[in-house]
Amino acid sequence: MKEHKRYDIAIIGGGLAGLCLAIQCVEKHYNVILFEKEEYPFHKVCGEYISLESWDFLQTLGVPLPELNLPIIKTLQVTDAKGEAYTFNLPLGGFGVSRFSLDSLLYHIALTKGVEICTNSKVNSIEYNNEEFTICSLKKTVRAKVAAGTFGKRSNLDIKWNRTFTRQKPNSLNNYIGIKYHVRYNHPTDHIYLHNFYKGYCGISKIEEDKSCLCYLTTAQNLKNCGNSVSEMERQVLYKNPLLKEIFDSAEFLYEEPLAISQISFDKKLQVENHVLMLGDAAGMISPLCGNGMSMAMHSAKLAFEKIHLFLINSISRRQMEKDYSETWKRHFFKRLWMGRNVQKLFGGEVSTSLFLKSMHSFPLLSSLVIRSTHGQPF
Repeated sequence: MKEHKRYDIAIIGGGLAGLCLAIQCVEKHYNVILFEKEEYPFHKVCGEYISLESWDFLQTLGVPLPELNLPIIKTLQVTDAKGEAYTFNLPLGGFGVSRFSLDSLLYHIALTKGVEICTNSKVNSIEYNNEEFTICSLKKTVRAKVAAGTFGKRSNLDIKWNRTFTRQKPNSLNNYIGIKYHVRYNHPTDHIYLHNFYKGYCGISKIEEDKSCLCYLTTAQNLKNCGNSVSEMERQVLYKNPLLKEIFDSAEFLYEEPLAISQISFDKKLQVENHVLMLGDAAGMISPLCGNGMSMAMHSAKLAFEKIHLFLINSISRRQMEKDYSETWKRHFFKRLWMGRNVQKLFGGEVSTSLFLKSMHSFPLLSSLVIRSTHGQPF
């Protein structure tokens, strides 16, 4: 039987969580392989606003953030479905950068430091037996002591493992679609905007090179009601918010076609599946209404690395590593997820959104509590 190459850590998925984990592991001289189904650089459906909680961590990995001249964002403006605006201060704030640029920077850092990266390499199976994993991709089969799942919102492995969220019937927390554009649009650099519309919301904020990321989330039913036409849905649904109509009418759209993703679920997920540590969106998505999924992904990579390192130096058992990671993940992110899910239920409604925003605006302590509850601290 053919002997497959062995690694200390195999990472399945080359987004923020996977790349950040890989860099930390290789810096401790572990033998690391990372599988990514795409070829760098590439775009992803993503809001591209990152909380400043991640700034120092990214710099420790080697990302030269100060040199990139990125927009710093300090103010959130939210509109209800009729276009009435409410403005809130972001105590910590954030910065804007495209996934195209950030993922590419992390990819090159990982390569330079010695991570073996297999691109255009979709993983078909991960099997655990006799204290090691066998990972089979389209290009190669390898073995590893530790496996990390960083493959995003939904993958073929989720279906194969029959993960709970893949079996849920459509409800208020799943069956969403995400649409993203890069545009040129004149708006204050230090603002992020969140515009509500019927059963959805659209964010716009600056990224590098004075471009803006325009990304919205809505139900699959909205798209279906418009003949599965994205442009028709925008005209029939999004344009009812006058501020969104003004953006779509006047912005310069930089993509020929929008990026789209379907079957987005905010249902709860486990942090360990079949002994594989799950990171980022694979472990549980936070609502994009407030808080930050990208920061959560990077933070989860830091938390996972700390437990993996202890396991690989034989300080803890595999069972303890899995238990400690799950508990630490929940301690850091459970409240953020809970708040994000509950706020999301109040958005995308013609009455509920307006009432909620008026309450937030009338009671600054409430708005501060919600915003702080969905953002983390520097890590």
